[in-house]
Amino acid sequence: TVDHNSQLLKGVLDMCLLSLIAEEPSYGYEMAAKLKERGLQLVSDGSIYPTLSRLQKAGLVEGYFVEADGSGPPRKYYRIVDSGRERLEEWSGEWKDLSAGVSAILNGGEHD
Repeated sequence: TVDHNSQLLKGVLDMCLLSLIAEEPSYGYEMAAKLKERGLQLVSDGSIYPTLSRLQKAGLVEGYFVEADGSGPPRKYYRIVDSGRERLEEWSGEWKDLSAGVSAILNGGEHD
């Protein structure tokens, strides 16, 4: 169900957003579109902003405003900082180990 999927995704959303920001500074709506492009269809735009705020409070990213072209309001962009890169590397390694283990269990004990 979607509820179960959202619980699964909640734990990895921090890592996915941090990874996108590590590629290039981005703003919320842009990140939502990138997540969907790459196959995370279940992430609602509304769940991204609290996650970005949490990443900023944790000192992993910093936010800054960029004037929009034309008459729109300034957009808040996020860029990764050194502590964010370190955390992403840790999470990435943990995720690879975890996902390999889960895959082995789901495949009846056979490794990919």
